[in-house]
Amino acid sequence: MPRILSISGLRGVLGDGLDPEYVTRFAATLGTLFDGGTVVIARDGRSTGEMLKHAVLSGLLSTGCKVIDLGIASTPTCGVLVQHLKAAGGVQLTASHNPIEWNGLKPFSALGGVFDQALGEKLLAALEQPANYRPWNGLGTVSEFEDAAQIHLDKVLPLVDVAKLKQRKFKVVLDVNHGSGAILGPKLLAALGCDVSVFGGVPDGQFEHPAEPLKENLTSLCDAVKALGADVGFAEDPDADRLAIVDNTGRYIGEELTLALCVDHVLTHAKGPVVVNGSTSRVTADIAAKHGCEFHRSYVGEANVVAKMREVDSLIGGEGNGGVIEPKVGYVRDSFVGMAYVLQGMLERHGTLAEWVDSLPKYTIIKDKVTCPREKVTAACTALRRAFPDARASEGDGLRLDWSDRWVQVRASNTEPILRVISEAPDDVAAKELCSEAMSFVRAAVG
Repeated sequence: MPRILSISGLRGVLGDGLDPEYVTRFAATLGTLFDGGTVVIARDGRSTGEMLKHAVLSGLLSTGCKVIDLGIASTPTCGVLVQHLKAAGGVQLTASHNPIEWNGLKPFSALGGVFDQALGEKLLAALEQPANYRPWNGLGTVSEFEDAAQIHLDKVLPLVDVAKLKQRKFKVVLDVNHGSGAILGPKLLAALGCDVSVFGGVPDGQFEHPAEPLKENLTSLCDAVKALGADVGFAEDPDADRLAIVDNTGRYIGEELTLALCVDHVLTHAKGPVVVNGSTSRVTADIAAKHGCEFHRSYVGEANVVAKMREVDSLIGGEGNGGVIEPKVGYVRDSFVGMAYVLQGMLERHGTLAEWVDSLPKYTIIKDKVTCPREKVTAACTALRRAFPDARASEGDGLRLDWSDRWVQVRASNTEPILRVISEAPDDVAAKELCSEAMSFVRAAVG
């Protein structure tokens, strides 16, 4: 399995493409870009993270960086601390939703967000050049920082009415699946007065189910919500930047509606632009229209969403993978913001989460994927466009085809050697048929 290198950072399988030598070189290149400044690092709890951390430290220290080590902490916490400490940048050690054998490095800019296109391309170019290694008396330093979760918490709590939430005492089941969400998740929910049951609360990376918070991986959470009579179930991915939700009936409502619910809540109180990516459900577009607010789509990728949010001064934004971006906390996907906003929205509506979800516009979104080398992506897009000549085509981020009431998109993943096919339509049958038809053309094109 080759390592995957992109403007989003580095991912690979330990012992098969992601080796200490290359990781040290990658980190030294980052240290050179950060010009030996202060760099915040954190890791997501995977068992390989400790080894990876020392390789990263070696690279950063060799280029004179002053490293602040948060230990095990979520990706959004790392981003928040980069801003809080006015650091030159940051590095999160994570493979996000990838399987247990994977790990990687996600760089942060001084803004506390992931690298944008320009900075990512600068990093890729710099990897082809020697790093700026310092002499023995110019090496960097490393220090630990123990209050990162509290600083992040202090930015989230002002978003909601803590006193009233404490009075309500929502019953919540939280599945952190042995990831870094275990550090702040229970602490946040306790601060909001919730009665919390935590699954996988030791952040050791020993996942109890596949890491991605999909329906088929969260059956135990759905069952627990019903058995315990909980108001809501929350599931975070290993680095806690994505949030999936189970309603009070035990129904998996998924990641797509995480952003929709948060946008619906935020726009009830304030008006402003909303930004999502090109693969996000049109539910959020309908909600923005209902509230009379601007709606914008960016290319897929957190950095692209953030860039568009900053361009239009967006009130809130995010991605349909459960990633909510709230500028008041930081320009980074944040599952903790998502939990806080959903609980506050439930409180204000004086009803159940299921009732709130059922009041939203109805669409079905279907996601599939196929292993695909990057050199065959163009062929897949071409085949799909020829198969649907009646659709309105949008290129630049793979290919998106739109009709009046449905759409389908095909694009290469930035973090895995796969091609994603996503369709959305007003009902299950139409969405599945569209995705299945698109997949047949894609498979034929990529072999």
